[in-house]
Amino acid sequence: MVKQVERKDNQDTDWSENQEAPSNSEESLNYGTVNYSDNSTANPGRTHGSIPSQLYQRLGLSMPRWLFWILSIAVGMTLSGLMVSALALWTPLWSSVDRADDELQLSGKEGEKTQLPADLWSNISQYKLIRPMNILVMGIEPVPGTVDGSPESFAGKSDTMLLIRLNPEDKSMRVLSIPRDTMISIPEKGLNKVSQANAQGGPVLSNRVISRTLNNAPIDRYIRISTSGLRQLVDQLGGVEVFVPQAMNYKDTSTRFSINLVKGWQNLNGEQAEQFARFRETNSGDLPRVQRQQALLMAMREKLSSPTVVTRLPQLIRVMRKYFDTNLKLEEMMALVNFSSNLERDNFQMTILPGIFSRLSADPNSYWIDLTGQVKLLNDYAGVGIAGMRPLVRPLPNLKVAIQNASNKPGVTEKVINTLKQKGFAKAYASTDWSDTQRETQIIVQRGDRELGEQVQKALGLGHVEVAATGDLESDITIRVGKDWK
Repeated sequence: MVKQVERKDNQDTDWSENQEAPSNSEESLNYGTVNYSDNSTANPGRTHGSIPSQLYQRLGLSMPRWLFWILSIAVGMTLSGLMVSALALWTPLWSSVDRADDELQLSGKEGEKTQLPADLWSNISQYKLIRPMNILVMGIEPVPGTVDGSPESFAGKSDTMLLIRLNPEDKSMRVLSIPRDTMISIPEKGLNKVSQANAQGGPVLSNRVISRTLNNAPIDRYIRISTSGLRQLVDQLGGVEVFVPQAMNYKDTSTRFSINLVKGWQNLNGEQAEQFARFRETNSGDLPRVQRQQALLMAMREKLSSPTVVTRLPQLIRVMRKYFDTNLKLEEMMALVNFSSNLERDNFQMTILPGIFSRLSADPNSYWIDLTGQVKLLNDYAGVGIAGMRPLVRPLPNLKVAIQNASNKPGVTEKVINTLKQKGFAKAYASTDWSDTQRETQIIVQRGDRELGEQVQKALGLGHVEVAATGDLESDITIRVGKDWK
């Protein structure tokens, strides 16, 4: 028997201002009934035990692909800045639905514990996501005087905001990063930065303002993450290999927080990983920090593929489950885990909410949204259609293609530019050389549309396409030319 989890259509996407912010509740949306197998019963009065060992052998991998995604997402989303992550949405498997008594008392969360059927994990493939689902993920800034993981610790500003869309129709997961300084309209407060929404109205207000900003995009669930998990997670993994593109130095005497990182490849421990994620250049806004956080997430994915991680899973799980607050239901979580286990690498795509930093603003860090011509982006990343408008078709001559030499060979940039211009890419231009030498050419799609990267790949006859926001910020496409260029 297959358990199907679907989102019922919600005609009224506006959230009530008087609604209380739900915490691990099941009330915002109704999902299809999920029946457990005939050999088990669901009794919401007990917690479940440890994860069965069968999962470690799933798919014949040294580490299950779904668990690989779980940990990757968790790490990305505990970053103090915008990204991560990406992908925090599987970690609620270890949120309040299965905490022990002492953990529930520490966090101040009350209510009955949930007993999971004995064969739930081994039958996880029977849970299906059959309709698209949007989840708002927020990384919350530390709240002074609170116990991390307690309800009070989730009442701060959101330092990270992502809208994650899972679409079983095309088997994709897309992540729309929303810069913390994005200017939006908050009811009764007027124009303000989106990071203030959680502090002023919790997840209900955050969902409401993001939905309205994105043309009434449906937001089905939320996940909030406190900020103290990153260091512990990285340390439990034994550090992560990250390329630091520049020397980073900063000191804040008021908070006793300092950053001191040298340029080049390094194995960062938990404290250094936090420094890498939080470093912010002067007069450049939040976008370069978003890029570094995405790079850190990729490094975490590489480390999590190591067989040595399996022995550390119990410690990693204990660290993760303390720092999440969500209203995802158990059967939804199972469906999401199953969905991720079948997700192809090319179908995981990330981009940043289009916008600009205006020099005319009183606050130069204010990020002003620009959704002109972004019909396809709204449809792909938020599931929103705009009546009477068609997707903007970008002719090849209009694409801004930045070329970064990552081959350590002189003269490569000019050769690639000439080749692209002969193929019709009139706005190809030279960007700063990438200081890390790469074997394979990388085609980075900045604006979220993979088809554009595939056109460039076809023109060059080589390169791996990656949909992320880690290239030249002024470009539509960034090409990091590797040693495979002849």
